[in-house]
Amino acid sequence: MSTASSNTSRRQEPLRLLAVHAHPDDEASKGAAMMASYAAQGVEVMVATCTGGERGSVLNPAMESNAAAKRDLAGLRRTEMASARRELGIQHRWLGFMDSGLPEGDPLPDLPFGCFALEPLEHAAAPLVKLVREFRPHVIISYDENGGYPHPDHIMAHKVAVEAFNAAGDADRYPGTGEPWEPLKLYYDRAFNPERFTALHHALVDAGMDSPYAERIAAWQEADTEGHQPPAPTHPTTTQIQCGDFFEARDRALKSHRTQVDPEGFFFAVDADTQRKVWPWEDYSLIQSKVETELPETDLFAGIR
Repeated sequence: MSTASSNTSRRQEPLRLLAVHAHPDDEASKGAAMMASYAAQGVEVMVATCTGGERGSVLNPAMESNAAAKRDLAGLRRTEMASARRELGIQHRWLGFMDSGLPEGDPLPDLPFGCFALEPLEHAAAPLVKLVREFRPHVIISYDENGGYPHPDHIMAHKVAVEAFNAAGDADRYPGTGEPWEPLKLYYDRAFNPERFTALHHALVDAGMDSPYAERIAAWQEADTEGHQPPAPTHPTTTQIQCGDFFEARDRALKSHRTQVDPEGFFFAVDADTQRKVWPWEDYSLIQSKVETELPETDLFAGIR
């Protein structure tokens, strides 16, 4: 098939988006409203979860005495993920790796044997390459080099997503994992970008309300004695997806992860209506594109549609 015919064929088939996440609950706290919005438009959206979150802690005080959380946290988190998937209207696939846990202490302890973060890259990326070749996404979303925050599984999720984006279209790489498929755009998620928190903070202060972000803003200013600005992003926002109508779906997905998300906690400190007025977007940085597009973008599929 010629390149022109191939491009025409791609444009006639349904659009597909794949988001790569480290643990169940990451998909709800990063890009959930965007995914629900695209799914409602008829885009095929899938989340690939690298680990089962087996070494996570129970972070919701109301669930600390829950028998299932004590007896089988991994099983309960699978149930939570299924509920979140339904709330967002998306597809989901487990990649099957073992949670690495978040090492704590000084010095930090070694990561546990056999965990995701210690897997050789080609072994860790192979299931994702296989999934990319099966699902055939046009767009892949992942974390930046720091993992969004430096959890070893988030950093490894970044590595396997970039590897899969670059390798899935090469017939000579990862033999036995299906017919090659070349994704067209790679984005990094900016769910916790300082610009968003700053805008929400100032809106609340101007309205005479307490800001749950005051401590975070103060820490940024303390670290920047000259300009009193948030830290410069490693990758700036290039693409904002308007998805405020789906903030409630995002919140329901978050609350589905009952062991990980406190319904009285940080994620719900500002109501959805206020967020819609101040920052009705979810933000991304375009890292690689194999199609022509103009920045800034308002659509992850710009240049593909």
